[in-house]
Amino acid sequence: MASAAPGPGPGPFGVTAKALLGEKVASGTSDLVSLSRQILKGSRSAELLGQAARNMAAQEDALLRSEDNMKKMQIITSHLQYQQESIQKNVEISSNVLDQLNHLLK
Repeated sequence: MASAAPGPGPGPFGVTAKALLGEKVASGTSDLVSLSRQILKGSRSAELLGQAARNMAAQEDALLRSEDNMKKMQIITSHLQYQQESIQKNVEISSNVLDQLNHLLK
């Protein structure tokens, strides 16, 4: 009877040790490439999130400035309304004075 001697020959399923090693190396390489892609994708996502956060902060500042400007415009509007009312009263008084002068001059 012949006994099986250990060596570089075919294994239990007819596949050589070199072929198994090659498959493992190819699988490991594939996994490494996949991992690298995921890392790059993750770093790009973090970069995009950072940019979005900066944009949001800029928009928030713009909104706050707009709110301040609106408050100032409301104050200016109320002042203009007071001035318009005062001018209107003065015009009425002027027309009354003009009527009185015309009446005196007749």
